[in-house]
Amino acid sequence: MATLFSTLALYFSFTLLCFHLIAASFSPIDYYLINCGSHEPKTVDSDHRYFTGDSTMSFLASTGTISLTDASPSPKSSPIYHTARVFTRPSKYKFLIKNPGTHLLRLHFRRLISSSLDFNNAKFHVLANGFVLFNSLSIEMGQDFEIVKDYVIGVDSDVLVISFVPIDNSKFAFVNGIEVISAPKDLIADVAQYVRFDKNEQIHGLLKNGFETVYRVNVGGWKITPFNDSLWRTWVADDEYLKSNDGSSKVHFGGRINYQDGGASREVGPDNVYNSARVIRSSGDSVSKLNMTWTFPVIGGYMYLVRMHFCDIASVARGMLFFNVYVNDNLAYENLDLTSVTNGMLASPFYADVVVDGDSSGVLTLSVGPSNMSLPRAVDAILNGVEIMKINNSVGSLDGEICAHSVLKSWKKGSGSLYPMLAAVFLLLIAFVIMHRRRAGATDSGTWWRLPTEIPKVNMKYSNQLSSNKL
Repeated sequence: MATLFSTLALYFSFTLLCFHLIAASFSPIDYYLINCGSHEPKTVDSDHRYFTGDSTMSFLASTGTISLTDASPSPKSSPIYHTARVFTRPSKYKFLIKNPGTHLLRLHFRRLISSSLDFNNAKFHVLANGFVLFNSLSIEMGQDFEIVKDYVIGVDSDVLVISFVPIDNSKFAFVNGIEVISAPKDLIADVAQYVRFDKNEQIHGLLKNGFETVYRVNVGGWKITPFNDSLWRTWVADDEYLKSNDGSSKVHFGGRINYQDGGASREVGPDNVYNSARVIRSSGDSVSKLNMTWTFPVIGGYMYLVRMHFCDIASVARGMLFFNVYVNDNLAYENLDLTSVTNGMLASPFYADVVVDGDSSGVLTLSVGPSNMSLPRAVDAILNGVEIMKINNSVGSLDGEICAHSVLKSWKKGSGSLYPMLAAVFLLLIAFVIMHRRRAGATDSGTWWRLPTEIPKVNMKYSNQLSSNKL
């Protein structure tokens, strides 16, 4: 029994130590966790973070919204999904920004059970900082699962405005939770390698764009929860994306990850990403000819930032690992030598960013494999993690072909305020004409007036003006 208590005490001590190290490693200046629709000052989520109820603070900059509580919440879901804020017209949250620059923005959605609202009518857009982030028509928002939309956007002012816009006045928008967190300066670089079949060159200006993380994968390892990530991210295992594992194997490392200045930091990738990997290893005198390949479904018409995480935790000595990297079957890096990019240090993390076009195939592929410099009886390829981020299109949207200005303008057109007014005016005119004719008939019932065969020019001009007005 004493041994059991000692083991439990050691476990809890280790857990608290890990939490302390994670929390101490990064302290964002802007840090907002909002439990939407909640009247509680604080709500602890499943990852032990404290969310503030939006009814208790001044983040919500719009009136006439609805605070909704789930009539039958799932005991397995995080408490932040037990309430929601509902919007029947365009509405805004405003967040004071103390540290302008790159920010993480996460939106949490889960349909609630409600007797007063039909969530099939939840059709809306979400806008932020001039970007269209989200269009609810593009995904299935089922009641039994939670959706987390994960973005990285630049904020160059002292206020971040997030708008929720129903598609018309018969629909509504909702959200369960919002996270706004200032990001580390090295999270997104302004430069990356642009790769396609006829180009392999550097491009600049990435930071002016918005990004949506569509995949975050821990290669060769297990799922990583937000509790074990200093930026509270979720990393999933790579098994469902691995096209073929012939000739590859998983490796796990129990030593210390050697982070270096100028290389990948713990905020770029946590220890649990870099201490596991998939590798190709030559066991004989010849080098393997196999590649490891992963496939990811994507939406065409966008560019994608592909971030590959590398950390040589498998080689027995420096200078023994050389391999090629391919994205969409195009060579991105040839004879990549991790020793040279990590100052000759093993178990030191490094990441490479590549920008590619999402084509009509709807699939993005990533491969690593031996190069002509690979050595026998050595590790001939390695990959520790992958992140794939969608980049906004030419109209500033991450979800569709409509810009933020047009979203707001279309709601005004579809809100039904102008067309009923015109119809009412038209009906009043008809009623006036009928009454006038009846009065004229009562005055002189024996006189018959021939209707005019031509429309007066002034009336024709007035009609043209009406028809040419933009509603």
